[in-house]
Amino acid sequence: MGLDRKKKVWSLRYTPGNSDADAKIQEIACDAGVSPVVARLIYNRGHESRAAVERFMDPTVDTLHSPFELKDMDKACRRVLEAVEAGERITVYGDYDVDGVSSVTLLYLYLKSLGADVNYYIPLRAKEGYGVSEGAIDALNENDTQLIITVDTGITANKEVEYARSFGIDTVVTDHHECHGELPEACAVVNPHRPDCSYPFCELAGVGVVFKLVCGLEITRDNGLSDIESVRSICEKYIDLVAVGTIADVMPLIDENRVIVKQGLSMIEDDARVGLAALIEAASNANAARPANGIADKAVKKRKINSGFISFSIAPRINAAGRISSASKAVELLLCSDCREAARLAEELCEINLQRQREENNIAEEAYRQIEETHDFENDKIIVLENDSWQQGIIGIVSSRITEKYGLPSILISFAGASEGDGDPHDIGKGSGRSVKGINLVDALDHCQEHLVQFGGHELAAGLSVERCNIPAFRKMINDYARENFSEDVFTVRCEADCELSPEELSMDIVDELSALEPFGVSNPTPQFVVKNMTLERVISMGAGKHSKLILSNKHKSFTAVCFGMSAANMEYHFGESVDLLCQLGINEYRGQKSLQLIAQDIRLSDSFEKRYDLESARYRDIAAGGEFSQAEDVLPSRADIATVYKFLRYENMCGHTVYSYRALRAAILEQLCVDLSTLKLRFIINILEDMQVCEFDRLGDDEFEFEVAKSAEKSNIELTKTYKMLEMKMRA
Repeated sequence: MGLDRKKKVWSLRYTPGNSDADAKIQEIACDAGVSPVVARLIYNRGHESRAAVERFMDPTVDTLHSPFELKDMDKACRRVLEAVEAGERITVYGDYDVDGVSSVTLLYLYLKSLGADVNYYIPLRAKEGYGVSEGAIDALNENDTQLIITVDTGITANKEVEYARSFGIDTVVTDHHECHGELPEACAVVNPHRPDCSYPFCELAGVGVVFKLVCGLEITRDNGLSDIESVRSICEKYIDLVAVGTIADVMPLIDENRVIVKQGLSMIEDDARVGLAALIEAASNANAARPANGIADKAVKKRKINSGFISFSIAPRINAAGRISSASKAVELLLCSDCREAARLAEELCEINLQRQREENNIAEEAYRQIEETHDFENDKIIVLENDSWQQGIIGIVSSRITEKYGLPSILISFAGASEGDGDPHDIGKGSGRSVKGINLVDALDHCQEHLVQFGGHELAAGLSVERCNIPAFRKMINDYARENFSEDVFTVRCEADCELSPEELSMDIVDELSALEPFGVSNPTPQFVVKNMTLERVISMGAGKHSKLILSNKHKSFTAVCFGMSAANMEYHFGESVDLLCQLGINEYRGQKSLQLIAQDIRLSDSFEKRYDLESARYRDIAAGGEFSQAEDVLPSRADIATVYKFLRYENMCGHTVYSYRALRAAILEQLCVDLSTLKLRFIINILEDMQVCEFDRLGDDEFEFEVAKSAEKSNIELTKTYKMLEMKMRA
């Protein structure tokens, strides 16, 4: 909203008029007992048959796929249970993000419950980097590890698995990242992305794969339960961890992931494990201490736990540990059973997260400066930045911000802690990148692999290592690849709304109904709507000027919309203008009173208002060039009109407000003086005041000017000015 370099393109997933679609939506509304608006949303998400709608509205554990449909699951279960029964030392080897932390916690807790000799290992991001390393294997060998189980990592650890075998250490790999080349020669490789794996759902998070392994182990061991009873028992104990990791890793919330997250959020809300409960309380207190309106509530109420709260409050705090400290702190918290110790660890994670936020903002400011000063937006469609000191654990977050801001894929590379460290051409920089829909970042990196040390990741997020001397060639090659393979259309910033809502359809009842579609996330996005032709009545500053609140009206109904990240000072829209909103719906609760609140994602002038403004601008140019106009067009200003504008400008000049656009000037006069002048008439009034030499105007563009009111000016007859005489002459009776 006003912060992006590119104007966003809006599109609707549903528009009325398709008889087949409209009939199906009506059928969904009747079968599911929901409103037509919610039926449109269900239809938009691809659920049309009665059975599909029922599965979507009521996802149950019984619909989960068998873990043994995953390739090598039987081998993995046999080897792990052998190790447990033989008393072998098992090490769970994980990644340092939320997916890795939740994976480590889940598998560690389960193996402990079987009486296994188990510990865990998570590399330090800054010192060891991503994935399995030979140095870590040396440490595990000294610790007498006999079996390594990788979680959320390991699919590319071919050499490391072989190195572990040289010490007599077996490895079971569980991962969910894309497979490139040969698989590691491990005891088992469990990954739904294996080319030879026919598992029906490939979009599990790393912790989702671990969940399937634990379900497989529980089914395999002799526990006296049926297969489905075994799965249910695992869900009752651990599905909260699976939900947190799945949400944090931004996996599509469909099929099994919808079941996992729906059930997991319910478990967290009803009876959160000690560590999670402490982190929820600490995060809620921190959020209440720094509210958007600057006013803290006296008491923090127990809040509803949804995917948004996990994404924006819980996941960043868990992630922060791995980014700038040690991910083991987060594992300790999730394993903790003592309330006081959990509270201490949760507060520590909150403080680490504050440090992360400060560093993130510093990196972002420097990155934005580099982009604006050096990036060639016309030719280069992938932003590649480098810096010697950026913290490697944070550049991925900043990359996300850059991609969201500019609508372009971005890659940030840091040489902090490089082996040489003195600007040597062979220093190894570590990079993190984010992409946009339609551009597979891993494929792009694969195309440039001759310039890279290594790379890996997903379609929209990837990591890499590169020598300093190869960055210019890498930057050129990846941008050549983008130009050759993708049209300009791919780089357009697009916002997809579910449908248009009329002001009459906006209600608290609709907001309540929307909760039945949760959890929201990838592939089941938070519903977005377009609301058109709302009159802007007021703009109010919020959050120390960082955000704004809009008061809007349509006929006899009034609405409130909040614009996060858009200050009132930078608002491009003015009193009395007609605007369209792309928005989500929410509820604002203040002093016990609840009201509907629109959460603006984007805002623009309504088509009718913009067309009228453009027509008036074109008409001004035509008349100024000698064109005629009719009396009915209301172009010729009256003496009172001119006096009104002059007095307003004189007052504004005294207050130091000397830069205006014609739209802003029209709106200010309308709001403060209740005089409605068209911008067409206003432009000619400005010309008349200039002819009279009572004001000086410096045109800053087609729509903006700077002015100064003359301290003293001779009296002048308005009718004798050049502009006024021209208008009189060109006006037809």
